Order: sequence, then C-alpha cells, then structure tokens
Amino acid sequence: MCIDTERFATHLRQHAASCSTHKCAAYVRQALEAGGADTSGHPVDARDYGPTLLRNGFCEFKPPSLAAYVPARGDIVVIQPTANGSKSGHIQAYDGKNWISDFVQLGFWPGPVYRQEQPRYAIYRPEG
Repeated sequence: MCIDTERFATHLRQHAASCSTHKCAAYVRQALEAGGADTSGHPVDARDYGPTLLRNGFCEFKPPSLAAYVPARGDIVVIQPTANGSKSGHIQAYDGKNWISDFVQLGFWPGPVYRQEQPRYAIYRPEG
C-alpha cells in the first residue's frame, strides 16, 4: 500500500496549529488517513509509530548523516523521547517545504530540548 503524499501533505498543512498542541501523533495519524493509510491499531505514543508506517508501505530510509539528508514530500520521522522532555517522543512529516507535526516546525528538530539532546530517530519514506 502506498499513500497519496499530496493529500497527506495538504492535510498536514491545513490542520497545523500555530504552535505545539502536544498531539503530534494524532495530527500525523489523521494526515496519514487522509492520504489513504490504514492506521487501525495505531499506537498512542509517537515513538512507537514505526510498525504502523512499515505496514502502510513506508520503508526505513537511512541517509549517511543528518547533514546529508535531503527530505522528500511524505517523509516521516519518528523521534525517541528526550531525557528532559516528553516520554512519548515525537513524530513529524515533511510536506515538501516544511516539517510539520501538530504545528509547522522551524526545522528538523521540533524544539530546543530535541535540538540540544538529539535523541535517536528513524526516517520513513513512502515506497513508490
């Protein structure tokens, strides 16, 4: 199964809040569903979304480094929790221009704690 990345990205843009609502998993899940994904049995925590993405035709994408990474529309990043922040982790997607979760982010890292700690993350790219 492959999602419609245009419908996915449009939903992300249209529903993004002006700042974080701390509901990144719900916002990205709803955008996935708008793009045609089956998210039944989805996890609650953002950090646990890898298997749901794999089941929906995404593959893990491993660039040689974050500096060398060029995001593509539809890419989703699942970020593990930080030591000093949310234990749910974070999930975000690239709409072709911006990183969006529940809000339009300033860059790859969703906030100062993530930028400082740079926890483990996995990048998922839709196949096809």
